[in-house]
Amino acid sequence: HLLLFLLFVGPFNCFASYSRATELFYSLNEGLPAGVLIGSLARDLRLPTAGGQRPAVSQPPLSFTLASRGLGGQYVRLDNRSGELHTSALEIDREALCVESSGAAVFGGAAAVSSSSPSSESCLLLLDVLVLPQEYFRLVKVKIAIRDVNDNAPRFPVPHIHLSVPENAPVNTRLAIEHPALDPDVGTNGVQTYRLQDNYGVFTLDVEENESGERTPYLIVMGALDRETREEYVTVIVAEDGGTPPLVGSATLTIGISDINDNCPQFSDSQLNITLYGNSSLGTHVATVHAVDMDLGSNAQITYSYSQKVPQPSRDLFHLDESTGTITLSSKVDGDTPRLHRLIILGNGPGCIPAVITVLVTIIKVTMRPPEVVPRFIANEVEGVVYLKELEPINTPIAFFTIKDPDEKYKVNCFLDGDGPFRLSPYKPYNNEYLLETTKPLDYETQQLYEISVVAWNSEGFHVNKIIKVQVLDDNDNSPVFLQQLIELSIEENNVPNAFLTKLHAVDADSGERGQVSYFLGPDAPSYFSLDKTTGVLTVSTQLDREEKEKYRYTVKAVDSGFPPRESIATVTITVLDKNDNSPRFINKDFSFFVPENFPGFGEIGVISVTDADAGQNGWVALSVLNGSDIFVIDTGKGVLRAKVSLDREQQSSYVLWIEAVDGGDPALSSTAKITILLLDINDNPPLVLFPQSNMSYLLVLPSTLPGSPITEVYAVDKDTGMNAVIAYSIIGRRGPRPESFRIDPKTGNITLEESLMQNDYGLYRLLVKVSDHGYPEPLHSTIMVNLFVNDTVSNESYIESLLRREPDISIEEKQPQISIEPTHKKMESASCMPTLVALSIISLGSIALVTGMGIYICLRKGKKHHRPDENLEVQIPLNGRINLHMLEKKPMEISNI
Repeated sequence: HLLLFLLFVGPFNCFASYSRATELFYSLNEGLPAGVLIGSLARDLRLPTAGGQRPAVSQPPLSFTLASRGLGGQYVRLDNRSGELHTSALEIDREALCVESSGAAVFGGAAAVSSSSPSSESCLLLLDVLVLPQEYFRLVKVKIAIRDVNDNAPRFPVPHIHLSVPENAPVNTRLAIEHPALDPDVGTNGVQTYRLQDNYGVFTLDVEENESGERTPYLIVMGALDRETREEYVTVIVAEDGGTPPLVGSATLTIGISDINDNCPQFSDSQLNITLYGNSSLGTHVATVHAVDMDLGSNAQITYSYSQKVPQPSRDLFHLDESTGTITLSSKVDGDTPRLHRLIILGNGPGCIPAVITVLVTIIKVTMRPPEVVPRFIANEVEGVVYLKELEPINTPIAFFTIKDPDEKYKVNCFLDGDGPFRLSPYKPYNNEYLLETTKPLDYETQQLYEISVVAWNSEGFHVNKIIKVQVLDDNDNSPVFLQQLIELSIEENNVPNAFLTKLHAVDADSGERGQVSYFLGPDAPSYFSLDKTTGVLTVSTQLDREEKEKYRYTVKAVDSGFPPRESIATVTITVLDKNDNSPRFINKDFSFFVPENFPGFGEIGVISVTDADAGQNGWVALSVLNGSDIFVIDTGKGVLRAKVSLDREQQSSYVLWIEAVDGGDPALSSTAKITILLLDINDNPPLVLFPQSNMSYLLVLPSTLPGSPITEVYAVDKDTGMNAVIAYSIIGRRGPRPESFRIDPKTGNITLEESLMQNDYGLYRLLVKVSDHGYPEPLHSTIMVNLFVNDTVSNESYIESLLRREPDISIEEKQPQISIEPTHKKMESASCMPTLVALSIISLGSIALVTGMGIYICLRKGKKHHRPDENLEVQIPLNGRINLHMLEKKPMEISNI
C-alpha cells in the first residue's frame, strides 16, 4: 500500500519532496548493547507529535519507515510511531563494518569516510527514512557515525622478528623493523609507542609516522657492537596503543650482528727454526705455518705467499702451499745448495696488511747416510695426519715403524719425542720394529691435536725425525649441561600475552653438530608455555591468574644433535605474583537475620562472611556499614554484626542495611551486600482497649430488649503479632440486679442479652471484662468496666454518674484454664472402686447444696423487693471479695477461659 501511495503522489510532489529532503547526523560508540537510544527523528526534525503539537483537526498519526533494509538497517531498530532510533540486537563492530581508506567507501549501507563530517576517521551507517503522512512527507538521510573504542590489542604479523645489524654500525644508526604491529582501532586507540623489554644497554626504539598516519618502529644503535664478542641479541618488542587502559602486544626480536672484515690474520710465532738434512728426499715435510683470522666466511680466508725478499733459489728449493701453509722440499739438495735459507712468509687476508713469519731452514751436510724411519700406519692416516676417535680404548695401535741403517754398520736407537698419551715400544720378536700406541683414552674436549716425533739416532750422532700429527676426532660423549638445574622465575599475574620469562642456556662440550643444543618443554609443561627450540627463549602465551594457579613446576630438556642424541633435564618453577584484581566477595549476595525484639545492645546479630581471592595485603578485607551506622556496628575483623541499642519491633519491624567490603590493595577494590534484619515479636504489649473508652461510660438498655440481642461490644487491639496479638474476652466480675443476664463473646467481644428483663431487673449493671492475649510464655491482659443501665429512660444522669464514681465491690470469677490431656499409650492398671464411689458421693452432696442455696437466694430477692428504697438504684449483692480496679489494670493475672 505504501508503494502504491508513493506512485500516486510521487509525480505531483517530486519537487516538493526533493526540497524537503533532510540530513541528520548522529554518533555512538561501537559495541553497545541492544536498546540504546541513538536519536529521535521526530524531535530532531521538529515534527508535531502526539504530545500536544498536532493540529486540533484530527489527522493520521506520523509514520516513520526505512526506505530499504540494507546493511545499516540490521544494526538499528526504528520505532514507526515515535521515530526513535535504537541499537538492535546485532552488535556494531566498527573494525568489521568499515574499512579505512583514503576516500569514502560504501559497503551495503556503511561507509568509511576520510574527509566528510563529523571527523576524518568516521565510519558511517547510512539510512534512508520516509516520513508520512503526505502533509509531513519527506526523505530523511540519516548518517550515524560509529565511534571507535579500544577493543583490539596491537598484534605483530609474525611471532618472531629477525633483524641484522653490521658490527661496524655507528652510534645512532637507524634500522626499520619491517613487521610493525597492527591494530584495527584508529586514532589514539591505534598503536602509539614501542619499547624493548631488554635493550642490553646498546639499543633503543624510535617511532616515525608517515603522511598516511602509519607508525613504523626503528631500532637505534646506542653503543659499539662487536660480533666477535657477541653475535646475537634476543629481546621482546612490545607495542602499546593509546587507549584507556592501554592494550599491548609483543613479539620476539632477534638482532643478529653481521660480520665485517675488522680482523686481520695473525701468526702465533714470529719465527720458526727448522733443521733439514742434506740427504732428505723430495717431498719431505719441512714446516707448516698457520695464521688465524677472527672473522667469518670470506673475511677469514687466508692465503700464504713468499715475500719478495725471498730469493728465487729458495723459492725453487722449498714449495709453499698457499692454502695450507705447508712447506715441502721440492728439489734435491746438492753440494751447491746454500746451507741457510731465510723464508719470509706472508699471511694474506682480504683488505688487510699481511701477517709475517720467518722460517729459518738450516741444511745439514751429511757425509754418511742417516738412519731411515719407515712408517706403516694402522690407524686412518691422510697426508701425515693420523685420525683417532676420542673413545678409542687404551693401547689402540697407531702405526709400525721400521728403523734402518742404510750403511748397515751403525747401531740405531729409536725413541718418541713430544707430549701426549702415546708410547713407542719395540715390537718383539722382531728387530728394529717399533709399535706406536695410546696409553690412555683420548679426550677431544681436553686436546684436539697432538704433534709427536719418532727420532732415530745412530751411534755416530746422526738422527732423523719423523713428525706425526694425531688429530682427535670428536664423539658425542658429552650431554648438554644447564647452568642451573633449578630455574626459579616469577611473573606478575595478568601479564601480556607472549610475555618473556627467561632465556635458557645449556652448554655442550662437543663440537660441530654434536655440540648444537636444541631446547624442548617437558611433557608436564602446560600448553600455554612456549620454548624457542633454537634460542631457548621461554615465553607464556596467555595471561596467568594467581587465583587459578600460583605455582608452576615443569621440566625442560636440552638435546644435542649427535647420534644417538644426548640430553639433560632442568626444572623450571614459576611463581605467579599477586595483583589486586579480585574484589572482596560475600558468601551470599543477600543476608537475612531473625532477631527477637528487645535484643540486648551490642549482642551478636549474625556473622557476615566475606572472602578475597587475592593474597597478602590485597586479600585483607575491612567491613563497614554504609547506612544505619548510628544503630548498627560491624566488627571489621570477624564480621560480627551488632546493634548498639535494643530494638523494638513495634517501632520498626525490619531493617535493610548495606555492608561494604574494601580490600587492602592499591587501588582498593570493594563490593557490597544487602543485609535484612527481621525482628521477631515477643509478648511485651498487653491488649489496648479502644472501646469503651472509660470505666465511667455507660449504656442505656431498654427492658423490652429481646434475648439474644447485641447490647454493646468491647474492642481492643494488641501491638504484637501472631499469637501474641490474638485477643480473648471474658467477664470476670458482675454486679447488678440479675448480672447473669449478659454474656460476652470470647472472640469478638460482643455483649448480648441472655434472658428477658423483668420489672424487678431494672437498675445499673457493672461487668468487669478481662481482655487477654495468647502470648507465650506469659499472656498479658487488660480490664475494662462495662456499665449497662436497664431502664426505659435516663431521667437523672447525674445520679447515674454518682453511682459510677463509687468503688464497686465485685467478686472475681476466675476460671482455671482448661488443659487438654493427650491420651496416653500406656496401659492403665486396674484400681479399686472405692475412690470412684467417694467422688460420686461428693458430687451428689455438692449438687444438693447448690439447689438449696439457689432457692434461698430467690426467696431473699423476692423479700427485699418490697422494702428497697426508691432512691437507691444500686443493687446490694454480697461479694466474695473486693478488688481495686486501678490495681487490676496494672497487674496482669493468669486467667484463661478460652
